[in-house]
Order: sequence, then structure tokens, then C-alpha cells
Amino acid sequence: MTKNGVERVNMMKFLNALIDAEGIELDGKSGQNGRGGRSASYRISVQSNGNLLIGAAYTKQMDLKPGDEFEIALGRKHIHLKQIEQNDEDDE
Repeated sequence: MTKNGVERVNMMKFLNALIDAEGIELDGKSGQNGRGGRSASYRISVQSNGNLLIGAAYTKQMDLKPGDEFEIALGRKHIHLKQIEQNDEDDE
């Protein structure tokens, strides 16, 4: 209510309740594991030192582990990464 006794609707509370009721997920709300954070954008930029960094979001999606190796193939305007399969013979 305002100081004149007029009842007002809190639009933010109303809209948040509506969004929750519809089950809509907005960016920044927690994901399936209960933690918030950024989602993968599938875009990266060359860093100031010339490196390309592929973040953990992508390696987790592919279930990559430390030590997994890739072959790099350079094209004119693209870079292909092909995972090298580990052979059991290497372990002997």
C-alpha cells in the first residue's frame, strides 16, 4: 500500500511468481546439479598470448580425462581436433 492507502502490486514479485509457476528457467538460475554458473557458449577467443583455451564445460560434456590426447589438423579457416584412442598395448 502507498501512504495514501492505495494498494499496489509488486510487479517484480508477481513476475517472478509467474515465471516459477510456468516452470521457466532463466539464465543465472541454478542448473540440474544445483549450482549456478555460466553455460557453454561454443565460442572462444584467441588470448593475448596467442593461446586458445577450451574450457572445462566442453571437456566435461565429452567426459575427457587428464592425459587424453588429440590430433590437430589445421585448415585455412578452421582447426579440427580428433581424439586419439588409447590402445591397451601402451599400458604394457
